Amino acid sequence: MKRCLYLFLFLSASLYGQSQTTYSLEDCRHMATSHNKDVQIAKEKVNAAKNLSKAAKTQYLPSFTANGSYLRNQKDISLLGSDQYLPVYTTSADGKPSFYNSVNNSWYISNGMPVAPLDDNGVPFDPTANPEKIKWKNLAYIPKDQFTFDTKNIYTGSIIMTQPLFMGGKIRELNRLAESNKRIADASLQGEISETIANTDAAYWRIVSLVNKEKLANSYVGLLKKLESDLDKSVAIGVATKSDELSVKVKLNEAEMTLMQVQDGLSLSKMALCQLCGLPLKADFTLADESMQSLPQAQTGSTDQAVTVENRYEIKSLEEAVNIAESNKKIMVSRFMPNAGLTAGYLTSNPSMFNGFQNEFAGQFQVGVVVSVPLFHWGERVHTLRSAQNEKNIALFKLQDAKEKVELDITQANFKTEEAVKKLKMTVSNKEKADENLKCANIGFESGVVPASTVMEAQTAWLKANSDNIDAQIDVQLCQVYLQKALGRLN
Repeated sequence: MKRCLYLFLFLSASLYGQSQTTYSLEDCRHMATSHNKDVQIAKEKVNAAKNLSKAAKTQYLPSFTANGSYLRNQKDISLLGSDQYLPVYTTSADGKPSFYNSVNNSWYISNGMPVAPLDDNGVPFDPTANPEKIKWKNLAYIPKDQFTFDTKNIYTGSIIMTQPLFMGGKIRELNRLAESNKRIADASLQGEISETIANTDAAYWRIVSLVNKEKLANSYVGLLKKLESDLDKSVAIGVATKSDELSVKVKLNEAEMTLMQVQDGLSLSKMALCQLCGLPLKADFTLADESMQSLPQAQTGSTDQAVTVENRYEIKSLEEAVNIAESNKKIMVSRFMPNAGLTAGYLTSNPSMFNGFQNEFAGQFQVGVVVSVPLFHWGERVHTLRSAQNEKNIALFKLQDAKEKVELDITQANFKTEEAVKKLKMTVSNKEKADENLKCANIGFESGVVPASTVMEAQTAWLKANSDNIDAQIDVQLCQVYLQKALGRLN
């Protein structure tokens, strides 16, 4: 039974050792940017903007449309209201229609030539004014039913091609709008990645800080326990008082409480990093920089302020917003211009009337040019053009204001980084002095020339110096992160 228990404990320890993973800062950044939902949304927006840009380019190309319809009518169409009689002309010797020989009316003769037809009373009349008095020799009978067409069922179909020729620059500006929206989506993605990396770095260095403070707290507890043990012996031989012993015990309790708080904070900080990186909340891992050896050196910002300002994703977005406002303005200008397009297609119908009226499908090809010229719209287009200019001015003001704020942000980040570097140098010096002071105090206490209170003061100073040094190192790394973010390089 004991062998099984030992085997189980050995396998558990092996699995525990294998489950613990070491992550570098780059590993955490990669996991966080891959897991972050805002980054994923920004990537989808980039893809959507790319597709819209591709769609805008198709506006230069012809479009094809197929249409079909069916119409059921209640009645047929008739060209005549009743049966009709159509006069028939006879021709003269030269082959031309002869009105004189086509009617039975008597004629008024002047100088041997017929001048005007006579009515039944022998009175000359104007046939255009009194056509009912004309007596035609021959009449053609036209029945109504022969001019009645079956139009109760009508089918039509067409395929139409439309090619824009001149749209006043609308299509060109729509493509520029799509490209600007794509660049805005890219800048937004860069911003989300930058924000995610900054949050991840902050969580990463917070854990590094707490891990080292946990080690420091353990060391401090160890120093106090050793001092407590030494005081117990000193009290036993009468060279130290009970008050000294109780003071050390109070300090030890405070140190153990601080250690517990650090451990709790470390657990919560690890959970926060797991949430950022998409890991299980209770995942067991270590960080590559927990030893705080060979940490990256701090660097100040670029001296070329204009270049660094342009790197910021906010500036890129606002610059594209100005371009969008300019394109909107040009689109408003294009509304004053004529539009022209080429159309071509094939139209078929049933019934068809290309060769008489027939109940069958027949069609024809069509080609045409359509031109639309705006004339008068009560100043509506003038006002919209002015509104577009106002929007462009607003975008320019926002861009100028953002550049000023970004310059201030970069300057502040530089100052904080330089200040953090100076503070780190000071804490290194204080740490060395505190180490030497604690060493001297321990030697003096062991020699009996230094009281316990002096040792505790040295230990407290040592704890503060080491804690300040840890904070200063972490502060340098965080300031570096925020500086890179301010310079637009955190991606």
